[in-house]
Amino acid sequence: MLELRPNCELCDCDLPPASKDACICSYECTYCAECVETILHNVCPTCGGGFTARPIRPKRAYRAELKLGLEHNPASEKRRYSKFSRPDIDSFVEAIRAVDPSER
Repeated sequence: MLELRPNCELCDCDLPPASKDACICSYECTYCAECVETILHNVCPTCGGGFTARPIRPKRAYRAELKLGLEHNPASEKRRYSKFSRPDIDSFVEAIRAVDPSER
């Protein structure tokens, strides 16, 4: 199940479950749209992949028998941060940002 991380791993802004500004890579690294656009240039600093909008999990179970939604599967409260320094991120991003994510 997708982990809904509560913050941008770069600038630490809050990204609640219903945030339309949350972006994820295929490994669930989570960044805000502003960092993805202005600093990361659609390059995940961990895997080198691109980003997509994080889906919004429904608040409640619309099929009660399945026990889905935030009421049964809450968002994570554990804040995460990139393990890479800003200079390392900048050089990594610069090296591959011109390559389309589908070609990386």
